[in-house]
Amino acid sequence: MTQDTAKASRPMGFWMALALVMGSMIGSGVFLLPASLAPLGWNSVIGWLITIGGALCVASVFGALSKALPKAGGPYAYTRAAFGDGAGFAVAWAYWISMWVGNAAIATAAVSYLSQLFPVVGAHGVSSAVTIAIIWAFTLINIRGTKLAGQVQIVWTIAKLLPLVAVIGLAAYVLATQGTALVRPFVTADISATSISSATILTLWAMLGLELATVPADKVQDPERTINRATLFGTAGAGVIYILVCSAVVLMLPVAITSVSAAPFADFVNVYAGANAGTAIAAVGAISALGALNGWIMCQAEMPAALARDGLFPAFMGKESANGTPRNAHLFTSTLLTLVILMNSSRSMSSMFEFLIILTTAIVLVMYFGCAVAAFRLITTGQLPGKAGFKIILLLAALYSCWTIYGAGAEALIWGVFLLLAGFPVFWLLKLARGSKPTT
Repeated sequence: MTQDTAKASRPMGFWMALALVMGSMIGSGVFLLPASLAPLGWNSVIGWLITIGGALCVASVFGALSKALPKAGGPYAYTRAAFGDGAGFAVAWAYWISMWVGNAAIATAAVSYLSQLFPVVGAHGVSSAVTIAIIWAFTLINIRGTKLAGQVQIVWTIAKLLPLVAVIGLAAYVLATQGTALVRPFVTADISATSISSATILTLWAMLGLELATVPADKVQDPERTINRATLFGTAGAGVIYILVCSAVVLMLPVAITSVSAAPFADFVNVYAGANAGTAIAAVGAISALGALNGWIMCQAEMPAALARDGLFPAFMGKESANGTPRNAHLFTSTLLTLVILMNSSRSMSSMFEFLIILTTAIVLVMYFGCAVAAFRLITTGQLPGKAGFKIILLLAALYSCWTIYGAGAEALIWGVFLLLAGFPVFWLLKLARGSKPTT
C-alpha cells in the first residue's frame, strides 16, 4: 500500500483526532451546565477539579489501550479482547445507545441556543422539527466521508474555542478592574460531600467524549501514537477551558439569574459586556453544540459497524459506501435518534436535556469502569504493559468511575445496568440466528 493510499484509507491525522476529542467534549455542557451548577457554588469548582483529575486518569487508560489494541470500536474492542464476545457486545450495545440518546441531548442544547436568536425555533413542535433537521444534515455530512466530517470538525472546534478564550479574558479583565468582590464568597460551611458528588456527576457530562478518538481507530493515521496523544491533550485542554469558563459564570453571576437561565453563558456576557455580545455568545453556544454533534454522529455509526464486521451485529450495518463510511449504520442509528426526539417532544427543552444527560452519563460511566477492569485483565494476560505507575492510574480511574456511578443516583444506575444487561438477549438471539452457540 502506497503512502497516498494509506492516507486515503486512514484520513484522520492528529489534528482531526484532536478536534474530534475536544470538539465532541466542548459542546452543550459549557453553555448549559452553569444553570445546574449555580446552586452548588464553590462545590462546583471542587467537582470540576475531581472530574478533570478523574478524566485524565481515564484518558490515560484509553491511551494505553489504544496503543496495545488500535482497533475500531474502542471500548468494545478492549472489553472483547479481555473477556470475550459477550462482554464486548454488552459494552458496545450500551455505549451505542448512550451515543444516540446523548446526541438527542446535544441537539436539544443547540436548538435551545438557536431559540435565543430566533424565538420561533423554541415554539412547541417547531423545536422538534429543527432538531431533527439538524441531526439529518450532519448525518449526510458524515455519509459523504470521514475526511469531510473531520475537516468540518476542525472548523467547528476553532469556531467555538476562540470566543471561549475571549470570555476567559473578559472574566480576567472584570476581576482585574472591579476586584474580587464580584465573586461569590467561599464559605466552608457550604461545602459538603453530597454537593461535591452532585457537581462531579454533572460536570462529567461535559467531559464525555474523551474516548472518542478510539472508536474510528481504523480511520486514524498511526493509531498507536495519534490516538493516545489526541486523547490526553484533548482531555487536558477541554478540562482547563471548562473550569475557567464555567467557574466564572457560576461564581460571578447571581445564583438567582444563573439557575433559571436558558442561556447562562450569554447572560454572563450580557452583564459584563452588553446585550449585543450576549446575542453573539448565544450564536457561539449553538455552534459549539452543533460541532459536538458532528463528532458524535460520526462515532454513533462506527460502533455498530465495528460490531457487524466482527459478526456480532446484523451484516447490513457493517456495509460501507464507496468512500468507506458505514452508510447503513448512519441511516439506522439516526432513525433511532429521530424517534428519541419525537418521543420526548412533549417535554420542555430543559427537562428533556436533564433526563437525557443523566441517562447517557450513567451508561458511559459503566463503560468506563468496564474498560478499566478490561485493562487489569489485559495486564494479567500480557497484552498490556503493567508498570507500577500505570497500575496506580488504572486503580484511580476505576475508583473514580465507581464514585461517579454512585453520584449519578439510583435511577441513573438502574437505567445504565438495565441497558447493559439488555444487550445479552440481543447477543444471544443474533448468535442463534447465525447458528452459532453464544459465548459470554
